[in-house]
Amino acid sequence: MQGTSDTEIAAGQFGSIDPPGRTALEWALAGRAIDDRQALALLALPDEHTPALLAVAGHVRTQRKGRTVTYSPKVFLPITNLCLDRCSYCTFRHDPDEPAAWTMLPEDVRGCCHAGRALGAIEALLCLGDKPERAYRSYRQTLAVLGHQSTVDYVAACCAIALDEGMLPHTNAGLLGRDEMERLKPLNVSFGLMLESVSPRLRQRGAAHHQAPDKDPALRLSMMRDAGALRIPFTTGILLGIGETLADRVDSLRAIGELHAADGHIQEIIVQNFRAKPTTRMAAAPEPSSLDTARTIAVARLMLPDMNIQAPPNLSPYDHRLFLASGINDWGGISPLTLDYVNPEAPWPQVQALARTCAEEGFTLAPRLPIYPEYIDRPGFLDPSLRAGVAAHAAAEGGHHVG
Repeated sequence: MQGTSDTEIAAGQFGSIDPPGRTALEWALAGRAIDDRQALALLALPDEHTPALLAVAGHVRTQRKGRTVTYSPKVFLPITNLCLDRCSYCTFRHDPDEPAAWTMLPEDVRGCCHAGRALGAIEALLCLGDKPERAYRSYRQTLAVLGHQSTVDYVAACCAIALDEGMLPHTNAGLLGRDEMERLKPLNVSFGLMLESVSPRLRQRGAAHHQAPDKDPALRLSMMRDAGALRIPFTTGILLGIGETLADRVDSLRAIGELHAADGHIQEIIVQNFRAKPTTRMAAAPEPSSLDTARTIAVARLMLPDMNIQAPPNLSPYDHRLFLASGINDWGGISPLTLDYVNPEAPWPQVQALARTCAEEGFTLAPRLPIYPEYIDRPGFLDPSLRAGVAAHAAAEGGHHVG
């Protein structure tokens, strides 16, 4: 489905949809953002009515964002997989005495950035566990050997290495205080932190975040609020299938929207589907269906029509066409070199193959920087020391597309 035919097809199906859902779709087609009650009605649509929702969301995406879909060529730098939290679905974190535990050395960071840059990567994603120095004396000793007193100090040093190798850092280091973000802002073009969900139930005994104090939604919202005050371009998102309700999803998207309305700093929202992993406490938990994920992407688009909406392509390799139809305009980071260390069982798609899929659906796939274009020249959002590097990459990528 392309162009206005999306609207025509959807309009032909409205008659069989219950009045709340029909009203919501008509509201969206009229160019207005849907409210929370309408969003909940659309999330609850049965599978047979989902094509109408996707057609409207796709139409809104094309009207607001065009038919170019972007991705960020990156290297994934898992600075340390030691973590204070113990999320019930995570295989990334390890304890120091486990064979799979690691902390990258400065030469590892430099080597990875150098190799990635040679392959065309621009983003250096620094991803790590939450505040491991609060949990592990051995890690504090490691930091001391490396010449640093805190993880943030070491992350800053790693960002400097990435910049020296011609990369643009994007840090996702878990919960950070305002002073820590101020420390890292001159070394990063953007930051990230998944909200996941605003539901406090997920912190209850037996729930996904029971043993993850840093997943308290109030703390995560507070960090994002501070990021807005500091004028930091920020990527966040929701995680589907970890015990939340449909109403929780709406509340989470609305919370992100309210943060953006206040400070205009949310550059992208990720809609990510949970994948069960056999060695975790949630190994037997049901995964969200393809259509459930697609409906949530579509509702995110209709709630926040001007937002950049992403779905990770490696977690749903057979759903790329479906997610394009649902209203995304970005695939997130894709690496020519490194694994997705959070989901190592899920390989990145080949960019040329993804470009062909996009083209067959009427889209152009294009690389982007880890800071979205609308933030480069906005006063205060990009540190002056980073401007020359960003400008050089933007000039090199300008007009480039894959395929």
